[in-house]
Amino acid sequence: MDVRTVVFDADETLVDLRPAVTGALVAVLAAMRRLSPAARDVTLAEIEGDWDAVLADHAGEPVTRIRRAALARSLARAGLTAELEPIAELYFARRFALTRPFADTLPALGVLRRSYTLGFATNGNSRPERCGLAADFAFEIYAHVGGVPKKPAPEFYAAVLAAAGTPPSSVVHVGDSPSKDVEAAQAAGLRAVWLNRAGLARPAGLRPDAEIRSLAELPALLHHWCQTP
Repeated sequence: MDVRTVVFDADETLVDLRPAVTGALVAVLAAMRRLSPAARDVTLAEIEGDWDAVLADHAGEPVTRIRRAALARSLARAGLTAELEPIAELYFARRFALTRPFADTLPALGVLRRSYTLGFATNGNSRPERCGLAADFAFEIYAHVGGVPKKPAPEFYAAVLAAAGTPPSSVVHVGDSPSKDVEAAQAAGLRAVWLNRAGLARPAGLRPDAEIRSLAELPALLHHWCQTP
């Protein structure tokens, strides 16, 4: 098997996003409570849930816009809608300041880049240089940049392949989402590795080309594939 390019999803694949989001929302709630006594009755669970509450109506929009809509909903709980701009600025500053790669990310990338071209492709707003990643991916693909739609749209993977400049069969996509990172990638002709960090049961019908629990497993897996006729 000829593997030339390895493309990574960002959030929850390379980047440990959840602690950063929680920390940013904690900062938002503290600011809300300083601004209004009414915010004392607002809970962290409520503002965390505001993301899910607005997601269905904004699913196709950029992640930054969805987060702003969720923050607006949170602020409305305390009559603070007029504070959206400074609160959004606070949220995003904290979100990026707290974002870190998983412990297995940098070592795996260091090994892989010796043998493969590495790509970065995400629906989200994580940028390598703002998330503690070495900024030396050969290419980066972002939904809603340059007219690229979100995964699982076929056009997203068409953009990945155009950037890679190699046949689909020589590109491996690695990600945590069964539908967006595995099934959609396979539908575009790429090989797909499901990063199942939590050891979840495999969804019915999901057939990744490989399943791993850690990125530390990836170099050996790809080496094995490349040695297989």
